Amino acid sequence: MKKIIYLVLLTFAASLYSQTAKEIIDKNIELSGGLTNWKLLNSVLLQGKVILGVKDEYPIKIYQQRPNLTKTVISISGKETAIEGFDGTKGYAMNYAANKLQVYPEYVPESFDNDFIDWENKGFDARYLGKEKVGEIYCHKVELTKNVNKNIYYFDVKSYMLLKEVKKDETLVYADYKKVGNLSMPFRIESSSTKKDGDFVMILNRIDANKVFPANTFKF
Repeated sequence: MKKIIYLVLLTFAASLYSQTAKEIIDKNIELSGGLTNWKLLNSVLLQGKVILGVKDEYPIKIYQQRPNLTKTVISISGKETAIEGFDGTKGYAMNYAANKLQVYPEYVPESFDNDFIDWENKGFDARYLGKEKVGEIYCHKVELTKNVNKNIYYFDVKSYMLLKEVKKDETLVYADYKKVGNLSMPFRIESSSTKKDGDFVMILNRIDANKVFPANTFKF
């Protein structure tokens, strides 16, 4: 009898955590602009600077368009150079040893939307992991799992904005949220990675939403 009661309580607790995770994700989507506005977003152009290491700083532009088109361009000595992207068929990245852009057959493009937009329909399981500080700010900690992929998200307990994301090989910290039309977006993104020379800080000064790009924008 005790085992049955324990199993019932365990099942109830699991469903409660799952519901809590869903509520936190729903609150983030609602307060950052609403699901409808996020789905109406078809393209973004991010502009600012990226800081690599201590001194290396470059102007940067990132073009993104549904469903997964992307192109990252940095300026070196006033000349724009594409360093990474996906044209809808092939993925490209700069081979710095050869100093040229090359095709990467194993390149996996990221979805235009983040994982927690329509996470249930994408096949993710959500789990609430309690509260934890990011710097001095208490956050709700939510884990999304799909097959072997597992990401952890930290949402500010007051604003519900996403402050931190932990992936397998990378940790991203988001800050300086501002309005872009009806949506709230971070203008500072800091990445720490297990990959060599993968750390960077990106500080944006402009984000354009639903910009119509020329047809050759994502060509390499």
